[in-house]
Amino acid sequence: MVTSIKRSGFTLIELLVVLAVVATLLSLVAPRYFQSIDRAKEAALQQNLSTIRDAIDKFHEDKGRFPGNLEELVTARYLRAIPKDPVTESQNSWIPVAATKGDKGGIANVKSGAPGTSLTGVPFAEF
Repeated sequence: MVTSIKRSGFTLIELLVVLAVVATLLSLVAPRYFQSIDRAKEAALQQNLSTIRDAIDKFHEDKGRFPGNLEELVTARYLRAIPKDPVTESQNSWIPVAATKGDKGGIANVKSGAPGTSLTGVPFAEF
């Protein structure tokens, strides 16, 4: 009596074909994924800059002077906390822009200290 054993499973060729298809799909999707992450960081950077600048303006309107540093905005409760720069992932990379002497000094503006440029070619420091 001859017994035949039937083995089920995938052959090496079938597995290689599936892996090749998956690798091809990943090579098409990965660049879009990383570009969308960069786009989200840029949008968050612009929003954080807008929030800080708005707090500086409100502080100036209420107190008649510009804040001496960003921590003063938190102390005076114009900001809950200093937001992170999403590109550098740090709260300490903001570059304060001093007010003119006619404005009694202080910080009149803030810029990003992130190196490099955005997807549109504009340096982060110019946002």
